[in-house]
Amino acid sequence: MNNTRYWSVVVAVAGFLFGFDTVVISGANEPIKELWNTTPLFHGTFIMSMALWGTVIGALLGGIPADKFGRKKTLFWIGILFLLSALGSALAPGQYSFSFFRFIGGVGVGASSVVAPMYIAEISNSQNRGKLVALYQFNIVFGIFIAYFSNYFLDGFGGVNDWRWMLGVEAIPALIYSVMVLGVPNSPRWLALKKGDDQGALRVLKMMYNEDDATRHLKEIKAELGKTVKATKSVFSRMYSFPLLLAFLIAFFNQLSGINFLLYYAPEILEKAGISNGLLASILIGFANLVFTIIGMQLIDKLGRRQLLIIGSIGYIVSLLTVAWAFKTGASDVILLTFIVVFVASHAIGQGAVIWVFISEIFPNQVRAQGNSFGCSVHWVLAASITLITPVFLDEKAGIFKDNPWPIFAFFAGMMVLQLLFALFLMPETKGLSLEELKKKLVKE
Repeated sequence: MNNTRYWSVVVAVAGFLFGFDTVVISGANEPIKELWNTTPLFHGTFIMSMALWGTVIGALLGGIPADKFGRKKTLFWIGILFLLSALGSALAPGQYSFSFFRFIGGVGVGASSVVAPMYIAEISNSQNRGKLVALYQFNIVFGIFIAYFSNYFLDGFGGVNDWRWMLGVEAIPALIYSVMVLGVPNSPRWLALKKGDDQGALRVLKMMYNEDDATRHLKEIKAELGKTVKATKSVFSRMYSFPLLLAFLIAFFNQLSGINFLLYYAPEILEKAGISNGLLASILIGFANLVFTIIGMQLIDKLGRRQLLIIGSIGYIVSLLTVAWAFKTGASDVILLTFIVVFVASHAIGQGAVIWVFISEIFPNQVRAQGNSFGCSVHWVLAASITLITPVFLDEKAGIFKDNPWPIFAFFAGMMVLQLLFALFLMPETKGLSLEELKKKLVKE
């Protein structure tokens, strides 16, 4: 395994912690509700979505230490946040301390979604950038899959406290990741841009390329940086309006697909459909997510980001409309589960494979951390909002759609029609271009 690929794999483990941390709560959902006798609004706000509000803070602020102290140091402290969250959530004596430690983990998730894809994009080249950054998404869905598996096998392990084991086991991969990330180098683009350390940047580039190519890449970085520094240091300047619009729309549509609505509440949604073992069925969903993410990774540098989003959008529309129909008419649980799996597969090969790659590459070097923070913040504000209000719609006693959630799936299908139009008429293709070439294409100076 060459250096770039190895570093990418190590950093992408942050994605595993991201996926595991955000979805593991699905197994603790009902036990915690019974233990602390929470109301639907309290449960949605403080139990289920508290981590996601942490992700908003992490995404908003993650670019600051990434620019000031470096991508590597920031990634290490992200691992520590995951470790503290896992142990604290598992040992929490009450709902407020539990919410605090879930919030801490959420900060790690949000910062991870900014810094890890950015680091991988900055150490890769135009030919393999899509596939390497997509390693982060692969690890997210792998973490989701393992979380579902872990929840299923730990169900009943500790009696009424089995949920504590479900949450606490994350401490093991968090510790391993924190140690491993100390072995990766700093981003050469960060060294050249923020530290003015051309020799340090060149040393890292020589570990990635031969000497002539390393020198050439450093010259390209310095040439692009020089122009950008003269122009502006704020991502919210008019010249970056198009990348900002693209980042906003892809993040907006990612969450208005309903993917987090399904993943976080999968056991509850499946049981409403008459599927008796929601935890077991969730493993099937996680497996489909994993398989089609691998397919998306293989295609992203061949077909491109835009083409994958078009394919995924069509799959979203067909599957969501079918799920809505199945709920409304009481169709067999086999049909419903099949098209929920199709929905997850469509996400994995489309938005799932594309979003972190696309956001990490559309902003120039000088403002990439700020741009990534903006795009990821939009994603996490929407994710937190949707997760917060879901109990209001689904709660078995007071939910608006407690008996039949078909209107929710129909709404998400309508949003995916809009995403298809975005992909067809506005989204540019970014495959095969260096980060410096993309700056010339997307930024109007």
